[in-house]
Amino acid sequence: MVKKSSQETATALLIDENDLSLSSEDEEKFKELSSKLAEIRKDKGVIGYIIKNEASATIDLKEPDKIVEYALFSSQVLDSSLEISNLLEIGDVESILVEGKENNALCMNIDGNKISIFMEKDADHADALKQISP
Repeated sequence: MVKKSSQETATALLIDENDLSLSSEDEEKFKELSSKLAEIRKDKGVIGYIIKNEASATIDLKEPDKIVEYALFSSQVLDSSLEISNLLEIGDVESILVEGKENNALCMNIDGNKISIFMEKDADHADALKQISP
């Protein structure tokens, strides 16, 4: 039997702490949006949410074992919407609703804060949008 050699690689990312600091106004906006999301999370049919900016992230999901999947999905939706809006020259995208067979995801970018709200199919996404929008 031939043994396969495995190579493990590691990448170090050096980040200057000053690059991660936010203005007090940005921090306040993040806290305000986080509070609104915590209230939305209590609504019937809401599975959870992710909010992140340059320096912070908060995740609250019913299925904590699927955090990575939700985070990747959220990131891909937001990145794709930016690419599509640039390609079609339609301007800034305010929100994106992704409808699945069982669940929906409402994604948006508010003042540099990337937000995704995950909900069951029958949950009212318009109400969540109304609560979180500036």
